Amino acid sequence: MRDVLDDLDRWWRADEPVAMATVVSTWHSAPRPPGAAMLVGADGTAVGSLSGGCVESAVYDTAQDVLTTGTPTLQRYGVGDDDAFAVGLTCGGTIDVLVERIDRAGFPHLGEVAASVRSGEPVAVVVRVAANGPGPLARLVVWPDRTAGSLGSVRLDDTVAADVRALLADGRTGTLRYGPEGECEGEGLTLFVSVLAVPPRMIVFGATDFAAATARIGVFLGRRVTVCDARPVFATERRFPEAAEVVVDWPHRYLRAEADAGRVDERTVVCVLTHDPKFDVPVLEVALRLPLAYVGAMGSRRTHADRLARLRESGLTEGELSRLASPLGLDLGGRTPEETAVSIAAEIIAERWGGSGKRLSVSEGPIHQAS
Repeated sequence: MRDVLDDLDRWWRADEPVAMATVVSTWHSAPRPPGAAMLVGADGTAVGSLSGGCVESAVYDTAQDVLTTGTPTLQRYGVGDDDAFAVGLTCGGTIDVLVERIDRAGFPHLGEVAASVRSGEPVAVVVRVAANGPGPLARLVVWPDRTAGSLGSVRLDDTVAADVRALLADGRTGTLRYGPEGECEGEGLTLFVSVLAVPPRMIVFGATDFAAATARIGVFLGRRVTVCDARPVFATERRFPEAAEVVVDWPHRYLRAEADAGRVDERTVVCVLTHDPKFDVPVLEVALRLPLAYVGAMGSRRTHADRLARLRESGLTEGELSRLASPLGLDLGGRTPEETAVSIAAEIIAERWGGSGKRLSVSEGPIHQAS
């Protein structure tokens, strides 16, 4: 929903109904993950994407029907369909798509959701996956400290809100299953949770050309990027216009303060590009003791060996050192800052999803690993 939220909110504020199609489940090599969304307005305008082009035409027609009738529907598309090459995922995989009509009456809290996303407050929208007859779907909006709407009963709302807050903290969109009244071991009730969490952070230490390229690709990947360097002449907003913030501070002091304030988490990635032991060793001491998603440092093989020796002297364990990606990035053979940034991003993506970094043309098995 996040990719289409601005357009959705614009239609909602104008009191114009819109059909929203959302990928709620995927199998095998589906091209886009759960949460991918497409909007179809009453004027025929389409915004967003579900599969990179495989099923959009079929979903567009369904969305127009839903927009007219107000009756939600759940559709499955995949290579097993008889008409796979007409509307299926000819690239492989299967997706379930929930199509619903969004308007002020059916989703009165959408304005609050959009406001929360813009202010950086995490929020999740929960909806029943199975269509439950004409009219809007039952919906629950969950914030860390409150809820709005209802799925049908107080008991169910309370149970679901507790589980959704765990997904919210993890920044993970997904599906939850319960019994009719929220029994954890039950069946029959499937809920889709669209998590609109604060974007995960990328903290880049070292105000260099490589840092500028890494910041740009971090933003491209949907991360909130911070560039930090102790040298004010280099750490300027003019040199890093894409970054959410540019901080002048000693790297280790800044990272420790952010951790103490609870502003880094298990989704945060740290890239140390200072290439100077007086900066990178102290900040790595801090970073490798935090539960971060990724910690990488730039440098030659000789620099890496010297860095490891210094970190061992500072008291880091072998387990903590094993979390360090150094030299950071995958071996792509690149030389320029931009090519290096692609290499760094590729390693971060592979670390997140369990990818091997090998060429797909010489590997076997599923293209997409189970999340």
